[in-house]
Amino acid sequence: MSLKSLIQSIIIFIIIIILGGVYYNYFANNKKITIDKNVQTEINTDKTRKKITLTENTIEKKTNNNKNIINDQTNEVIKNNEKVLTNDEPVKIKDEKIKRKKPEIDNIVKDIEYLTTDKNGNKYKILATSGRTNSEDKNILDLDNVRGIITSTTRSAVHIISDFAEYNSSNLNSIFYQNVVVNYEDKEITCDYFDVDMKTNIAKAYNNVVVKDSNSKMKAGKIILNIETKVININPENNKKKVSLTIK
Repeated sequence: MSLKSLIQSIIIFIIIIILGGVYYNYFANNKKITIDKNVQTEINTDKTRKKITLTENTIEKKTNNNKNIINDQTNEVIKNNEKVLTNDEPVKIKDEKIKRKKPEIDNIVKDIEYLTTDKNGNKYKILATSGRTNSEDKNILDLDNVRGIITSTTRSAVHIISDFAEYNSSNLNSIFYQNVVVNYEDKEITCDYFDVDMKTNIAKAYNNVVVKDSNSKMKAGKIILNIETKVININPENNKKKVSLTIK
């Protein structure tokens, strides 16, 4: 072989090596990159699928849990309803109108009139615009705007007026009080209290007592009036105090 042929062979061999290196570096790496990209894409796809699967599973679990909670609540309500329906006790319906307390009605009586007669024929009549039973004694009637008249066959009538009075139906006694005015014949007696005892036929006027007639005005502590005989006894408030008499 000549030198020239040897040099040509070496050059061709070098060219082949260079071409092989270029081919390997370019085409082989590109294929590797493509394969790597495909693998990475598949890996990412798998991860996405796993994420989607996990998300779907999570949603499904939550949905199932919610369904279970709703079912449990529904079952509890059904059990409670069944318990109420199967209970032997009657169902109590709350009705505000039915349970509303009715207002208490005061035992007020209008236009009262009582008429009694004793064994001697004396008549005692008492009238009032209204009255009610006493809270402490059911035999006593508390009267408002009271008028009383005591009459007999032999004596003049006694007229009594007061703002209030207590009438005892068991013994027919009365207590007139506040702005009491008693008229008998030509005399007028004003006082705070005037008690009438039908058993003894005695009436007593006391507290701020004043007796007036056409000729005089008298202040006293107490006046005792015999209903049957119509005799009046005027007494001072105490033994030391004298009766005050004014002559007109």
